[in-house]
Amino acid sequence: MLITIAPGALCILVFLVLPSAYLVGMAFLTNGPYGLPTLPLSLQSFRELAGFGFLGWSPGNLYTLIRSVWQTLLATALVILLAYPAAYYISTRPARWRPLMLLVIVVPSWTNQVIRSVGWMNIFAPGTPVSDFAALLGLTAPQMGLFPSQFAVIVGLVYNFLPFMVLPLYAAFERLDTEQVEAAKDLFASPVGVFRHAVFPQTLPGLMAGTVLVAIPAFGMYVVTELLGGGKATMIGNLVARQFAQASNWPLGAAGAIIMIAVTLIGLKVLRDLGRRLGGDREVVL
Repeated sequence: MLITIAPGALCILVFLVLPSAYLVGMAFLTNGPYGLPTLPLSLQSFRELAGFGFLGWSPGNLYTLIRSVWQTLLATALVILLAYPAAYYISTRPARWRPLMLLVIVVPSWTNQVIRSVGWMNIFAPGTPVSDFAALLGLTAPQMGLFPSQFAVIVGLVYNFLPFMVLPLYAAFERLDTEQVEAAKDLFASPVGVFRHAVFPQTLPGLMAGTVLVAIPAFGMYVVTELLGGGKATMIGNLVARQFAQASNWPLGAAGAIIMIAVTLIGLKVLRDLGRRLGGDREVVL
């Protein structure tokens, strides 16, 4: 028994527990003259993360955290709205076409995130048809483009994480009990009622799994926000990265990483409780 679990336990210890313990220890150290952590122990990094600096209090870091949560929730909601009909449509196609349709959705995710983000930068740049059409509708000023902006960041997040929602939902639709759907229709349920009472409960495990796969990496996203945001939609991942690379404040970066972990764990707990509440007696495994 020990031989079978030892490799997995060792990987968890080396790649998860020890780095997390290192970050926790670093967060409570003092920032040295060259940005490296040093003694004595201090809560200064958490004070700076809350906005307290030598010039007084500034809400910039708190805005970044709130923006990160908001953009993650918005992107996840949009991914769900797009993935549900896509997964259902694919599941209703002839069996010979389903693998090809899934491949079309998954293949873009095989490309590096930087390349995909640069592609959206070119699409949203000034003078492109998309930007010109947005200017025609009055959404942007002429020759301004849609990049960099928060809109571009949301589009990039949705584009990057859509496959991670489609695949779990497609697996759920594959196991869908159509007799329950037909029974709901026979009882004169409206389309919304059919979805609510016959489809949604059966696809809930796939929805919860997809939400975890989308929301967690989206919350800590760095590449998409750095390239498509241009400083206008900074998220907590960018804040952490800049402390280690540019600002040379490792304790503050470690404190930000701890906050990311804490928010992620809270989000998982909320999703688990929500899944239990919506799923009734069935356990939704996250």
